[in-house]
Amino acid sequence: MKTSRPLPIYDWTGLYLGGHFGYGGGSFGPGSHALPSQGVLFPSTVTGLLGGYQIGYNRQLDNHVVLGVEADVSFGSPQDTARPTPTPYNTALDYTATARGRVGYAFGALMPYVTGGVAWGRSKLNLNDADGDLILSASRDHLGWTAGAGVEFAVGGNWTAKVEYAYLDLMRQSYDLASRGLPNVAVDPTIHSLRVGLNYRLGETPSWLPSSPVARPALAQSADWNIHGQTTFIATAYPAIRSPYQGTDSLSGGAQARETFTTTAFLGWRLWQGGELYLNPELAQGFGFNGTTGIAGFPNGEAQKAGGTYPKIRPQRYYFRQTFGLGGEQEDVPDAANQLAGKRDIDRITLTVGRFAVGDFFDGNSYAKDPRADFMNWAMWSSAAYDFPADLPGFTRGAVVELNRKDWAVRAGLFQVPSRPNSDILTFHTGGAVVEFEERHQLFDQPGKLRVGAFANRGNTGNFRNVLTFEGLDPTLDINDVMASLRRDNLKYGFYLNGEQQIAPEVGLFARASWNDGQNESLSFTDIDRSVSAGLSIKGSRWGRANDTIGLGGAINGLSAAHRDFLAAGGIGLMIGDGRLNYGTERILESYYAYAIDKNYSFTADYQLIANPAYNRDRGPVSIFSGRLHGEF
Repeated sequence: MKTSRPLPIYDWTGLYLGGHFGYGGGSFGPGSHALPSQGVLFPSTVTGLLGGYQIGYNRQLDNHVVLGVEADVSFGSPQDTARPTPTPYNTALDYTATARGRVGYAFGALMPYVTGGVAWGRSKLNLNDADGDLILSASRDHLGWTAGAGVEFAVGGNWTAKVEYAYLDLMRQSYDLASRGLPNVAVDPTIHSLRVGLNYRLGETPSWLPSSPVARPALAQSADWNIHGQTTFIATAYPAIRSPYQGTDSLSGGAQARETFTTTAFLGWRLWQGGELYLNPELAQGFGFNGTTGIAGFPNGEAQKAGGTYPKIRPQRYYFRQTFGLGGEQEDVPDAANQLAGKRDIDRITLTVGRFAVGDFFDGNSYAKDPRADFMNWAMWSSAAYDFPADLPGFTRGAVVELNRKDWAVRAGLFQVPSRPNSDILTFHTGGAVVEFEERHQLFDQPGKLRVGAFANRGNTGNFRNVLTFEGLDPTLDINDVMASLRRDNLKYGFYLNGEQQIAPEVGLFARASWNDGQNESLSFTDIDRSVSAGLSIKGSRWGRANDTIGLGGAINGLSAAHRDFLAAGGIGLMIGDGRLNYGTERILESYYAYAIDKNYSFTADYQLIANPAYNRDRGPVSIFSGRLHGEF
């Protein structure tokens, strides 16, 4: 007679770290004029999307009850791109945080729970002028409480996932606006949120505890999904520079220091054979120099035009990829961020649709591509004259198709472009396109690649010569107002060349050259119409540091004649504008040493010398010193 086998029980005891991502809404009280935050696929609310971090500890009792404590911090999404109706003031939340107890009951690898505890957060009030533009800000701290419920379940290895509802009630705080002739404003936040989270158990992989002597192994991590993460902190500074005059978008003449910080989750699911879905929620905080202005070849590749004092959450990538194998020889695909392990045909067609960065698929280079790991200057890790379509953080929506063969590949993309220069609103009303051919070769038994790309963007931009002609008819007009009034659907086109060549094991050279027609404003990237760059990358095995890297390179950026005349007349570009211009090419020298702390972390010391910042011989040069801490998981 057979006896039934006792069911195993998952042990929830342990310390964990994790992140969460979700959507919330609520109210700040009557008359608070709360700013709407982006909901992306959902309506904008006072919080919009939510994302953040958590840390906690669970203790599972013999009766299956699980007692735990958890602390978390959450940040909302950026302001909705639709400009709100101008009001004398607006309010928003910078962050919320909680410290809670949790009580759950373990049904094996499934644990429903209730939670509650103390909450706190910070609100801000923005005082606006008659046009709705910011005059000044003030902040208040709030204390309150939170309660909620959720369910958590083991998904494999050290990972668990959860779905959680939370209600948060913060105490009312008042802002005194009597000195501005306005009544006091009370901010009384109440927030509802629904979020999903991932937790990683620290220490050994959790075990299944059977109620019989027969042991059962821990859950195996599936080959049909993966989780990766990265975090990067960059601090940059420069001493005072020669600056006889400054314009709206000039690099400040005084010494300056800034920092940026990002944390990204890379989530991948295999839906079926060849079909994959990826999601990359990202928290980003900080600014580049002068709010990421003042230099065309900007020195920090992590500096976004949408920077902020507090982190903001965005779903930077969400895309579907379908690979169609064409048969023949196969290759191994290693597990990596936005890449599921397995095998694929070398001869294949790949279709990708969704939101991503154009650089995820085009203008790649083994030695100069990732500002989180190698060169940091914008003109070093990209073909800088390619005004690739992107919103303020550097992403777009569109489709990419690629045909890959063993020794070559051809890929093409169609993308949304910003509704106007430096806009966070993407549109297909016009659009951008790029085609790239990639050739792979061996030179003296050393691998190399050559990429050739051609691009064209049509967007709502102004023509430099038309603006200069119109402004010349009435010199009392502001040239930037003229530019805004004369924007139409205009075309920008160009090409780039991109080469890389290993010259010895762990030693490689790279070079890029790019050009655009330079007749109309740029939409997305930066104010560069011609650019060349080259450099050298050396791994550290020769001095016993195999995972360290030294990089040395330089770039020269230039402008078309029409573009430089516009700036000389007082025009302001995407990132530069000194009010006048004594033109000279912008010249950049960059060197770095990336020191591998362990298998997950590296620290990089980076130095850049930039002559003629923003193409102006009257200003600079500037020496920029940077430190970068980067982790990958």
